[in-house]
Amino acid sequence: MGSDHKLAQQNERPAHKVRIGGFWMDRTHVTNAQFAAFVKATGYVTTAERKLDWEKIAPGTPKPPDSELVPGAMVFIGTDEPVPLDDYSRWWAFVPGADWRHPQGPSSNIEGKHDHPVVQVSYDDVAAYAKWAGKRLPTEAEWEFAARGGLEQATYAWGDDLAPQGRMMANIWEGRQERFPVVKPIVSAKAGGAVGTSPAGTFPANGYGLYDMTGNAWQWVADWYSSIYFVTQERAGKVIDPRGPSESYDPEDRSVPVNAPKRVIRGGSFLCNVDYCLSYRPSARRGSDPLNPMSHLGFRLAADVDRRVT
Repeated sequence: MGSDHKLAQQNERPAHKVRIGGFWMDRTHVTNAQFAAFVKATGYVTTAERKLDWEKIAPGTPKPPDSELVPGAMVFIGTDEPVPLDDYSRWWAFVPGADWRHPQGPSSNIEGKHDHPVVQVSYDDVAAYAKWAGKRLPTEAEWEFAARGGLEQATYAWGDDLAPQGRMMANIWEGRQERFPVVKPIVSAKAGGAVGTSPAGTFPANGYGLYDMTGNAWQWVADWYSSIYFVTQERAGKVIDPRGPSESYDPEDRSVPVNAPKRVIRGGSFLCNVDYCLSYRPSARRGSDPLNPMSHLGFRLAADVDRRVT
């Protein structure tokens, strides 16, 4: 687990041995059609569709006017020209009315995208879906084991070559004419003519028959995020079925307290690229606010081996 590769970030280090038991893993991300079935059956209302609860989001901080606490979510908006990559607010924005049915905002929709990964879902939304489906989120260790597809310490889920024989193996930014985060006319045809998700299973499966373990949309996993968790695991020696740290810890993010709640996300997305984000690797990891749905963040589920699944 983890990596000592030259591309690895500090939070992926060191590579260390972990033993896990057997489990089932969804072949693809949970799709818009699957999530729609859950909403229809339960009447569930997602985080992005509710008025923002400021005391839950940022307890103890000055509350904005109620007129600003409207339903919505974070959306990748891109730029018209190259910009310095030190400020993500240049290409991300909170968009009122953005939710899983309208991933880019009220004027967007998911018509014709029933087989795309559902996005704009928070950790709480995912937990509700998992309970309804009788499954669970994979642990971070389970996710990485599954993502590697049987290839020990390979750079990517399919080997060490990003594009073997010139073939792209995942929905990532690489190969586009414009450099990140410029959104100009040349974009992925497989993404439906726009920068975004592609149908689940568009690209080749890994060695375990799992699709889009990297690229397309980031994936929530069960664990709290700690930037030094792999260091503590390596020091612990024999690690069996790890369930993650007891709380979040991220001193690298200076915009929030070091123990601000964050859950691990894995796999990267259609936005990952060599200039800014190399997270289309099985060992790459980040932490994300559990209450923060985003237009490039989805999930897949796991189940214990004693449960019959489809």
